[in-house]
Amino acid sequence: MNSAPIGILGGTFDPIHHGHLRIAQEALEQCGLAQVRFLPSGIPPHRAAPRASAQQRLQMVLLALHGHPDFVVDAREVTRADPCYTVDTLTALRTELGDQQPLCLILGGDAFLQLHTWHEWHRLFALAHIVVLQRAGGLPLGNAMNNADAALKAEYRARLAPGAQALHEAPGGAIFVADMPALEISATDIRRRCAIGKSIRYLTPQAVTDFINSNQLYRSC
Repeated sequence: MNSAPIGILGGTFDPIHHGHLRIAQEALEQCGLAQVRFLPSGIPPHRAAPRASAQQRLQMVLLALHGHPDFVVDAREVTRADPCYTVDTLTALRTELGDQQPLCLILGGDAFLQLHTWHEWHRLFALAHIVVLQRAGGLPLGNAMNNADAALKAEYRARLAPGAQALHEAPGGAIFVADMPALEISATDIRRRCAIGKSIRYLTPQAVTDFINSNQLYRSC
């Protein structure tokens, strides 16, 4: 019998907000995870450089997760000077946690549809399960896959699990789709609000809001 899966939630977290926390909570509950590890990226290879520094983003994640026993910060990517690829991070985690520990890479639906563009993306399935959070009210992932990359579509059809129990029965290899309540919160909008002097209260945890304000983050577009 394998132990309960560990969830992996990566991102720039520029800044972390309630949408990120709700994704983690939904994955934790729907998948029966032992914990969710938040991995702030250092130098993300797929997007422009974050506005806040790596250390500032790490500090905001630490503030946001304070007091939640099932959420853990993993700072390994923040300390790297080279681009951080998910496949390398999962390989390191697999080495540390052993071959039998189930791991679940948590992704939003939009990110999953671009998975075929990631570095060595086929290897991800050998390292972890993939949990996809689809937003309530949006196009169901199954329908969106009709227009997806052919190779990704084949993996989706071959690996789709009917229930979360599959995540507990093997170390990796399955795709499970969970539901995410519609929360229209984005880091882009938060940064925009900061730049024009609008309040971001209730969009991020109060400790994160205080950190952003005290450090004058995102004050320019």
